[in-house]
Amino acid sequence: MIQLNSRISAALGEGLVIPAHPLALTGERRLDERRQRALSRYYIAAGAGGLAIGVHTTQFAIRDPHIGLYRPVLELAAEEMDRADATRATPLVRVGGICGGTDQALREARILGDLGYHAGLLALTASTFTEDEARITHCRAIAEVLPIIGFYMQQSVGGSVLSSRFWREFVQIENVAAIKVAPFDRYQTLDVMRAVCASKRAIPVYTGNDDNIVMDLLTPYVFSVDGELREIRMRGGLLGHWAVWTRRAVQLLDECKVVADGAGSIPRELLQRNVQVTDANAAFFDTANNFAGCIAGLNEVLQRQGLLDGIWCLDPDETLSPGQKAEIDRVYAAYPHLNDDEFVREGLDSWLSP
Repeated sequence: MIQLNSRISAALGEGLVIPAHPLALTGERRLDERRQRALSRYYIAAGAGGLAIGVHTTQFAIRDPHIGLYRPVLELAAEEMDRADATRATPLVRVGGICGGTDQALREARILGDLGYHAGLLALTASTFTEDEARITHCRAIAEVLPIIGFYMQQSVGGSVLSSRFWREFVQIENVAAIKVAPFDRYQTLDVMRAVCASKRAIPVYTGNDDNIVMDLLTPYVFSVDGELREIRMRGGLLGHWAVWTRRAVQLLDECKVVADGAGSIPRELLQRNVQVTDANAAFFDTANNFAGCIAGLNEVLQRQGLLDGIWCLDPDETLSPGQKAEIDRVYAAYPHLNDDEFVREGLDSWLSP
């Protein structure tokens, strides 16, 4: 069993920006290695504390045997993190996506372990498991191989509704590294936070609620546990939204930490920015069309910045929805302070170099 070392555990507990890494493709829908590396370099230069690869934003179809990109994209990211870690005081946290039934998930966990990844983000899709007991058995099996990050995935991209009982049992699994909360639902988010608080374990919780990022980072979650009030907070984010405008995301997390750790009130400006970030996310994630263009929307922003050559996805039918480009134009114009275009312009040539 691989376990987290103390430095990685401490980094996760401190709170990090962990972008969900997209997939760079050529016009022929083949891996664009140069731009795939450039994306990793951009995130690292922007101040991300780790990378999440092989997740929804990387496109689940990379696992298709006819496509065969799961291991190659993990290897490229690992090489770039190796390169960065050689000059860093704190190593980058390496997260790889794990999905499918138990046999597939175990194979993927072993690949991650072989490549030096620290933890697996464990997706529990609605089509794979329907009962809590089966889900917990599955999670325990994967945790015997690699530390796992629990993942409450929203239903619109294939996730399941996970009961409070499931989370109470999940937090008792020894090799849990963290939990990503991403149901895009306040009630379901509370189920996770209550379970973590009741466990009395120091399990870092990361927001994946791209529709409520700022407030998730600022909110104190307080519950009565054995007659005492206990408080926990989300320490960072593992987000598809943070795959774009990442330099601003790092600055935002730093601001939220200062406010959350203080005793004062939340500045009005941060509350306003919560609305602005959510509005931008609606455009990128294509909420008007039930998230149909969410990956293409992120790729559109990265293409505008020059990091990607196009918005191509592995599925030719997966592209921007009607009206989505205009929505991205709108939020770009409305919230210029949220983008990091200047930062990207300054670094792009070096990130694209061999």
